[in-house]
Amino acid sequence: MAGMERDAGISITGLTVEKAGRRLLDGIDLMLTESRIGLVGRNGSGKTTLARAICGLIEPQAGAVTIRGVDVVRDRKGALGAVGMIFQNPDHQIIFPTVVEEIAFGLRQQGRSRREARAVARDELAIFGREDWAERPVATLSQGQRHLVCLISVLAMKPSVLLLDEPFTGLDIPTVRQLQALLRGLDPQVIHITHDPALLDGYDRVLWLDGGRVQQDGPAPAVLRDYLAAMTDGGADAFADLTG
Repeated sequence: MAGMERDAGISITGLTVEKAGRRLLDGIDLMLTESRIGLVGRNGSGKTTLARAICGLIEPQAGAVTIRGVDVVRDRKGALGAVGMIFQNPDHQIIFPTVVEEIAFGLRQQGRSRREARAVARDELAIFGREDWAERPVATLSQGQRHLVCLISVLAMKPSVLLLDEPFTGLDIPTVRQLQALLRGLDPQVIHITHDPALLDGYDRVLWLDGGRVQQDGPAPAVLRDYLAAMTDGGADAFADLTG
């Protein structure tokens, strides 16, 4: 994707975020155009803060994030169509009692009428073969099913970028594989935060954050090998085993 215009990707310039006197992100500059990008680092390294900043959920002390030319902090309506985020815990994201209401909510925020939003929500459920979920109470769904509701809710808004923050935590292996298969076929650019390097197999690029700065940035195999080597004794061998 080299040679793309700057407004065709995610442009991060001088991004600095502070909280309670602590610098969480320290002057990050990135241009992200690849289709699949992984984000790794220790707990507290700034991964989730960066993800929230890319979504416009955090106003930085300095710098800016634009997606396809949309300033995600200053243009909140534009940001709704530019980027969507799936959180680690679906219960931190879901706010409505029924599935159709949850999916329709984001569409209403984009300016659609209640009737149109509910109709689109049902159409999106049908794409995933889940038409029968429309009036189901969210509380009756499993964790994996609630993750899928969150994914459908975000995809219904047609974002250019999909951010995943440890989306497979606590899920069983069959559910993880089903969600992975769904994600592989998606059109939006994906940025995936994870502690499991195996989940980034086949990704185009990986960013390794440490102390609010980019420690390493490059092709996925090289960055993940160095990251694992730094995290554990024999990390490089562990990565080789994971990726075959």
